[in-house]
Amino acid sequence: MVVGVEDIQVESKKIPFDTNELVLDGGFPMPKMETHEGFEAPEINAFGHTFRDYDAESERQKTVEEFYRVNHINQTYDFVKEMREKYAKLDRIEMSIWECCELLNEVVDDSDPDLDEPQIEHLLQTAEAIRKDYPNEDWLHLTALIHDLGKVLLLPSFGELPQWAVVGDTFPLGCAFDQSIVHHKYFKDNPDIHNPAYNTKNGIYEEGCGLENVVVSWGHDDYMYLVAKQNGTTLPSAALFVIRYHSFYLFSSEIEMVNVLASDHKEKHAEPVDQRIALKDDEFK
Repeated sequence: MVVGVEDIQVESKKIPFDTNELVLDGGFPMPKMETHEGFEAPEINAFGHTFRDYDAESERQKTVEEFYRVNHINQTYDFVKEMREKYAKLDRIEMSIWECCELLNEVVDDSDPDLDEPQIEHLLQTAEAIRKDYPNEDWLHLTALIHDLGKVLLLPSFGELPQWAVVGDTFPLGCAFDQSIVHHKYFKDNPDIHNPAYNTKNGIYEEGCGLENVVVSWGHDDYMYLVAKQNGTTLPSAALFVIRYHSFYLFSSEIEMVNVLASDHKEKHAEPVDQRIALKDDEFK
């Protein structure tokens, strides 16, 4: 996939607090809002359950659990290395950001326990929620809009990868699978579990090596990161961090992968993500 550099650039202008309009690529405006208050996240999801409840009994949960079973069996260290090399070529198709957004009308994320709507709705809702909470951070509005565009990997023009290779929570490979990973029990059938080099806390990594040097399961996050970075985006490093790791829930848990996060990396990236962006269950999922 090739995306024009001009489609990912952000101007340095500031958006006044009294604005209530979000204009997307191609001049597409979001509906005007009557309030200037911050975004209020709902307490329950579209199915009447709390967010990210993987134990709730429902037909949707059966789909989600089956997704993670297949995902945990097939996401291996060698598979990720192969996918990064293959898709880093960006030789699929060239289009504008908004054209790419429209493709997500055809995509539903099987890993999401909270939403079964076309992903374009999620993009627009996320961008608007972030705009309301951070009206002056225009780079963050754009980041919210494009963060899930990598899900086009599910479509024929981009290789039509299976859901397990595109969506879902991401996790490190090349080291032991942490017990806190969603549906951890299915890792018992992952080939990497039989490799002694991958089955210690740090695995093949040196402590403090930096998260950017850790192989993380392949999906839409890493693909969109490669697209933005290799097209010379002017988005700040914090935006690239959000795009690349917004599905990496280990990072926001008690673990925080402290054994691989170098101190300078945490200062540059973790703080802006955790403290300024304040990710919510219904933002950047």
